[in-house]
Amino acid sequence: MDKKATGIIAYITLVGLIIAFCAGDKEGAKFHLNQALAIWIVNLALTVLGWIPVIGWILSLVGGIFVFVCWVMGLVYAIKEEEKEVPLIGKIQILK
Repeated sequence: MDKKATGIIAYITLVGLIIAFCAGDKEGAKFHLNQALAIWIVNLALTVLGWIPVIGWILSLVGGIFVFVCWVMGLVYAIKEEEKEVPLIGKIQILK
């Protein structure tokens, strides 16, 4: 897979992220692989936070909307082949 396809597939699903990491152009799409992984980790944290009654539900809902917007932004940036960070989550550096 080329850089653009790897970046797009990384955002689609968690399985897509794993496939993009294993079979894609890791060096070319490392930025989008990192962004997608950070978004999935924050989403997982919000899911766990949602187990807390009332406060957790509210924070999980608001955070979930924010993560969805970040996911759409990341996907659009990958389609346009731009390396722009998504707000707040984009600063997280997991892959080196």
